[in-house]
Amino acid sequence: MRLEQLHCLCEIVKQGYSVSGAAAALHTSQPAVSRQLRALERELGVDIFVRSHKRLTGPTAPGAAVIAAARRMLGEASNMRKIARDTTTAERGTLIVATTHTQARHALPTVVKRFAARYPDVELTLRQGNPEAVADMVRAGEADIAIASETQVRSPDLVMLPAYQLERIVLTPPRHALLAKGRLTLERLAAHPIITYDEAFVGRSRVLRAFEARGLKPRIVLSAIDTDVIKTHVETGLGVAIVAKMAFDARRDRGLRAIAAGHLFEPNTIYVTLHRASWLRRYALDFIEWFAPQLKHDVVVQALRRHIPATRAAAGNASAL
Repeated sequence: MRLEQLHCLCEIVKQGYSVSGAAAALHTSQPAVSRQLRALERELGVDIFVRSHKRLTGPTAPGAAVIAAARRMLGEASNMRKIARDTTTAERGTLIVATTHTQARHALPTVVKRFAARYPDVELTLRQGNPEAVADMVRAGEADIAIASETQVRSPDLVMLPAYQLERIVLTPPRHALLAKGRLTLERLAAHPIITYDEAFVGRSRVLRAFEARGLKPRIVLSAIDTDVIKTHVETGLGVAIVAKMAFDARRDRGLRAIAAGHLFEPNTIYVTLHRASWLRRYALDFIEWFAPQLKHDVVVQALRRHIPATRAAAGNASAL
């Protein structure tokens, strides 16, 4: 079997079992992709996909195992290239970091600036999405690192290293009724229309659970994935927002006021997520350490080598957060 066949196979899966979609993504013809797939199936002696009226509808039982193995093999081939590049161009290359808007906007700018100064010949790309989407980017090999809160489903292919805990605040317009009283309570908060993060963020479910535990049903009038969008609608008076504490800057957000809400809601843990089979170049390890200083190079490398849940690898270092 050849790597080209494995690339075709994995691209077919990525494109929703569409041969034509895989051909377009690979800049080749549909018959060429079909030939690669048929050749691989003949060599292996199994049907990789279930077919219905000449359409692929999903993997067969052995096909699912073949697809998983193909992804591992392509990952290792990519690692071999990275190892070779490390010996010749240690400070040149690319680094793709997938993250949420909040992290990209508020947590990463100083890290990015430091990285650009130290590695001017490395092209850094930030790709944004919700936590599940950025984890999928790492799983699919479309990103080297993901930085986001935890997802609803854990994958055995991914290593999740805890970076820090993210507390919440409530944002209001100036002179809002919630500012005139003492310590914020869920009961007082539930009396106002609420703006918060999209359902794809696990933090939203934790916010709702806090209300439910008190027998309260908040009235959510708007959800969004972009904190700046949320803040804009708070300024218009649509409602009050429950957001990450780091998203508020008193100097920049002069049309808003922040109220501490860490006592009301369980904090989120922000993770650095990596593919278990990945080979990280030194500049990638530096980026991780600059973002989360407790995640030293050896901590990350050891976590990738282990076959136990990787969150244990940094638990001792993360406990101080």
